[in-house]
Amino acid sequence: MAATHTHSQPGVAIEPTLVPIPEGWFLMGSQNGQECEWPIHRVWIESFLLAATQVTNAEYSLFLRDTNSDPPSFWQDPNFNQPQQPVTGVSWFDADRYCQWLADQTCRPCRLPTEAEWERAARADREQTDFPWGNDAPQSLPDYATRWQTGPEPVAQYAPNNFGLYNMCDNVHEWCSDWYDPNYYAVSPEQNPRGPELRAGLSHRKASRGGSWRHHIKVSRCSARSSIPPDFHYADYGFRVACAA
Repeated sequence: MAATHTHSQPGVAIEPTLVPIPEGWFLMGSQNGQECEWPIHRVWIESFLLAATQVTNAEYSLFLRDTNSDPPSFWQDPNFNQPQQPVTGVSWFDADRYCQWLADQTCRPCRLPTEAEWERAARADREQTDFPWGNDAPQSLPDYATRWQTGPEPVAQYAPNNFGLYNMCDNVHEWCSDWYDPNYYAVSPEQNPRGPELRAGLSHRKASRGGSWRHHIKVSRCSARSSIPPDFHYADYGFRVACAA
């Protein structure tokens, strides 16, 4: 089925707004979370660029039109198809193809962020706080009780974190580049960890980060880890783009 063009917006830029994430050390993981977030370990991340927002339907429509790709599962659903909502229902492979397409269009090396890059960006130099804003519960956020009623909200509706990134721990889960291993932190390298090599005995799941409109608690902790198989298409899965600095 050919892609429909209902989401294409005049004047939508191909390249997202990219925020510089400075190089630096941070403490990855949490003692407050699940065992897969243990042990807390010191990680060095080189500087990189990360999109200020999750990829929107308007942005994704340019990819669909240019590649004549099939639209995601929820493309015609009014709860999910507003131009400034994050695109949902994309598999890891779809997200990876979008990054490759964007790299071709912009001549930038675009890709999905690693788990370590994502957590570094979400924390934004707030060392070992649970959330981008501190340790106050998600229910303390403005309008928390009335947000995310039937799907994700348009991106960048509320304040960004200290690095200028929006919706880092809410709205939709975000695909990461890594294969998922719940025990990876025990053997993770200290500098720029890229996740485990796919091997026998490792579940074929890709890592993801961030909260979901669909959960009882809508906002995740910065260190919270999640994963699903890379070919799944879920209504609360999207992504954002990383690039070399």
